Amino acid sequence: MLNLSSYTDPELVDLLKKDNHTAVNEIYNRYWKKMLLIAWNHSNDKTVAKDIVHEVFISLWERRHLVDVLNLPAFLATAVKFSVYKYQQRESRRLELAKQNYQFNELIDDEEKLDARFLQEYIDGIVEEMPEKCRLVFRYSREMGLKNNEIADKINITEKGVEATLTRALKIIRGELKNYGLSILIALHTIYMLFR
Repeated sequence: MLNLSSYTDPELVDLLKKDNHTAVNEIYNRYWKKMLLIAWNHSNDKTVAKDIVHEVFISLWERRHLVDVLNLPAFLATAVKFSVYKYQQRESRRLELAKQNYQFNELIDDEEKLDARFLQEYIDGIVEEMPEKCRLVFRYSREMGLKNNEIADKINITEKGVEATLTRALKIIRGELKNYGLSILIALHTIYMLFR
């Protein structure tokens, strides 16, 4: 394995764009402590800070061909701060949902409602990330209640195309729910309840 400790940041970024795994390891070793400190200072939560730093370095690797990094420490610090901000926004939304939907006198019903709202938000996020046609067909069907022939007329594809796209959308959702760590039984039950 090549020792890259004497390489400059621009040289490491150049190697990174050439799919060099050793370069990302060197970048990680060089900056993870600083990024952890930034994440911790902004989140005040050590576990959250560790997760965010881990995700930022994974994202750097995954997006190595898509981003232009001129100043590596500044780029990483900005990514960490933005990730903390996004995390705090999500948590704030969850707390707001909890306030709106949680009453202590009906514990079980409200917990179920809250879980259903969280799951609905998660599924909405999955739908947002779908390819455009897939997202459009899914929303026409599930949110607006249009029939397949109405959707086909609206976006100018065949009914078979609508069916195939809906099947693809549901497959994406099921796959993401599995990745999220929910059991098959809960996921299938929820999807059934959501779409019946």
